[in-house]
Amino acid sequence: MTHTPTVLYDNGRFYSAAEPRATAMLVRDGRIAWLGDSGDAPSADRRVDLEQTLVTPAFVDAHLHATDTGLAIEGLDLSAVRSRAELLDAVSAFAATRPAGGVVHGHGWDESTWADQGVPSVAELDRAAGGRRVYLSQASVHSALASPALLDAAGLPTGEGLVKEQDHHAVRALALDDLTPEQRTAAQRAALTRAASLGIAAVHECGGPGTSSEADLTSVLALSGQGLPQVFGYWGELGGALKAKELGAVGAAGDLYADGALGSRTASVREPFRDGHGGCGEAFVTAEQAAEHLLDCVTVGVQGGFHAIGDAAIETVLEGFALAAKSVGVDVVRQGRHRVEHVELIDKAMIARMVEFGVVASVQPVFDALWGGPDRMYAQRLGVERAMASNPIGAMHATGVQLAFGSDSPVTALDPWAVVVAAAAPRNPVYRMSVRAAFAASTRGGWKAALVDDAGVLAPGRAATFAVWDTPGGVREGLPDLLPDIEGVFPRRPVCRRTVLHGETIYEA
Repeated sequence: MTHTPTVLYDNGRFYSAAEPRATAMLVRDGRIAWLGDSGDAPSADRRVDLEQTLVTPAFVDAHLHATDTGLAIEGLDLSAVRSRAELLDAVSAFAATRPAGGVVHGHGWDESTWADQGVPSVAELDRAAGGRRVYLSQASVHSALASPALLDAAGLPTGEGLVKEQDHHAVRALALDDLTPEQRTAAQRAALTRAASLGIAAVHECGGPGTSSEADLTSVLALSGQGLPQVFGYWGELGGALKAKELGAVGAAGDLYADGALGSRTASVREPFRDGHGGCGEAFVTAEQAAEHLLDCVTVGVQGGFHAIGDAAIETVLEGFALAAKSVGVDVVRQGRHRVEHVELIDKAMIARMVEFGVVASVQPVFDALWGGPDRMYAQRLGVERAMASNPIGAMHATGVQLAFGSDSPVTALDPWAVVVAAAAPRNPVYRMSVRAAFAASTRGGWKAALVDDAGVLAPGRAATFAVWDTPGGVREGLPDLLPDIEGVFPRRPVCRRTVLHGETIYEA
């Protein structure tokens, strides 16, 4: 039998309800064997001096797209452009460095931040790219700008370069299929490496038709835990419970689209959008289809779930939960710990139904930080009153909804402490929650959402999955001090020095 060395992590500060004054921790066989005062520490094969740094449970990103994230890290990042001209200049400069035959991938433009919100014409994009095939996903990744060559290859008219929903899915599939398996794996590895460097030890990869491919999902699952964060896969296909299980996914959930997104005006909403051409967005799932899908998941024995952003979409999905409960009983539905992603426009009645059916809300607090409040994208699309009522994450927490926090990267950047701050200090102060609660949703909540109940806390017998931090901004109540002072000045953010997954170091500064 191979002997696994024991490791004593000593001379640190530990965020642990089990041993709040602990200064040392012994790890054996991937689990925490002991936690307490350094003076009482048992012998170990190896000692790591923590140099008074802070040790916390590692983060879990509960909604991620690894390939897209890696492409954004290594490719054309358009999140800082503030005009059509800036976008075209960026495309021109980047395209000149790319091989003539490949697709130019870019991500992150957000016209809601532009003074003139008109997007480039297809002819302008074609000139900027020198005739190359171009795919530029909008910040929401529910629409994109595509060049004539890519539109033509997808069998779409070439007169309009902005594509949404089903047309977007067709263009996106071609752009991603252009990647070789080696390029795809390299992008995924880059994303997971970046995650580990930020104290993230596990991610939920959300794939499915229109988002990625079966090959993409199996590729990233093959990297799971190989010196990188653990990957929990989700396959978002209606009626795809058996396929999800065969692919090695936790569930047929994640990006199973009940609607689109607010940024592209395709979220399914009760009241028409205030800007653009009005309308109430797009709905892709009926309550009956949602119920059938959940019952399929119950039969196969996997988690189910949906992407639902608008209030009309969330209402439809929850009615599907009610129909499923009529068939198999509320307790059976609750046992599945099914999930809904994003949940941006939800009222008190729907929150109560989330609690009733035991639905996990996999949400992205940074959406509110970027687009919430009285003068940003949500207000443009919905009006100020509805914008200020969006993303009521604190209200869901207070009512008893199980929360799991993520980034939806590359929609928002991998930055777990920014997620905690966004939840603890939302644009509508009515929805505040404590830093401790926000941290729990970013750690233990992510594990529980993936049906893992023995991780996310530092206690003897639990998984040795943790992160080590320098805390230049100080510590308050056991966690880094994150919130602004009375003058609105934020403390300096923690810096990750080490990330450990089941006892194995996957990142060290």
